[in-house]
Amino acid sequence: MGGDFFSDRAVLVINCGSSSLKFALLDPATGAREFEGTGERLGTPEAVLRFESGGTKTDIPLPGAGHEEVLREAMRRGATARVPVGIGHRVVHGGEKFTGSVLIDAEVLEAIGECAALAPLHNPANLMGIEVAGRLFPGLPQVAVFDTAFHQTLPRHAFLYAIPYRLYEEQKIRRYGFHGTSHHFVSLEAARLLGRDPAGLNLLTAHLGNGCSACAVRGGRSVDTTMGLTPSEGLVMGTRSGDVDPALAQFLQDKSGMRLAEITRMLNSESGLLGLSGVSNDMRALHEAQAAGNERAEIAIEVFCYRLAKSLLGLAAALDQVDAIVFTGGIGEHASNVRERTMNRLAVLGVRPDPEKNALDGAASGGIVSAVTSAIPCLVVPTNEEWMIAKETARVLDGLAAA
Repeated sequence: MGGDFFSDRAVLVINCGSSSLKFALLDPATGAREFEGTGERLGTPEAVLRFESGGTKTDIPLPGAGHEEVLREAMRRGATARVPVGIGHRVVHGGEKFTGSVLIDAEVLEAIGECAALAPLHNPANLMGIEVAGRLFPGLPQVAVFDTAFHQTLPRHAFLYAIPYRLYEEQKIRRYGFHGTSHHFVSLEAARLLGRDPAGLNLLTAHLGNGCSACAVRGGRSVDTTMGLTPSEGLVMGTRSGDVDPALAQFLQDKSGMRLAEITRMLNSESGLLGLSGVSNDMRALHEAQAAGNERAEIAIEVFCYRLAKSLLGLAAALDQVDAIVFTGGIGEHASNVRERTMNRLAVLGVRPDPEKNALDGAASGGIVSAVTSAIPCLVVPTNEEWMIAKETARVLDGLAAA
């Protein structure tokens, strides 16, 4: 799914955080980008717009600028580009209400707000991005693309927690999963690389970055994933612990006097690779420290890879067979050592890495980084969430036009 040419329309993709903003103007048919960039440290004296167009990158200091000012400046600099036909927004949590991408209206905005309790750091910021875009582009259709929507095909036995059932009935406490846009994209791209119909393919996909999750995809549909009610469940991540004993909070409260809020912050912001290593949450820094003989960096990497392999093996229970394993995200695409260690721990499935192909990130081998003798091919597939959001936005708008 790549392209370097433009068709006849473009979609503006926005991913809004509380103090950051990512944007790109894309062709939904080819993935080609007319411009893209980020706004960082918004609302502070260090606010900056990082803008890229035609291979040229420019940093524009905008002291004190907020989301609207940054996006307005970005559109001014991209004024020669095509006018977007619509705007696609990444929205983290859609709860059970949204099983796919939808045109944004007052009812959708209200529902996104109602899901804010499930994603308090994300949904309010996503709503702010929608409001900003609405002011800058009055009358232009906006589409919400939900991280959770791809996982709404999880069967009941995969999404329910073994807690009193009334908590699901009354408060919708269940496993939702995240990174759905990425898992969806790479599952389609892996099918293309393998020359297979997605409807007949069973995959294990691993999105590995500062946030990490794995997913079992059967016939193009998510049937299980590692993240749950929130993005804290599952794999070891950059600063998040992933799975821990549920009794840990009570134990720490009793032994150290920590309050629940402190424990939650510790599990989300001070744990994972950072907590284990004491060095960094960045895998690149950990590999440098490991090479210099830092034992805790080695421990962090080994725990990360072991837990990843263990989760992939567990997700295999959701599939009839495993046709391929896909690595994506910053770590998945670039950390060859992590992939090799993980593949070695999947030997029970007959997985065998190819050290030479793996060192090239699969670029010279059609994405495949496993040996020809491997019972299951393993691929590196660069994710492209912005393109997937653009494609989903165009699909929704096309549906409206055809109605």
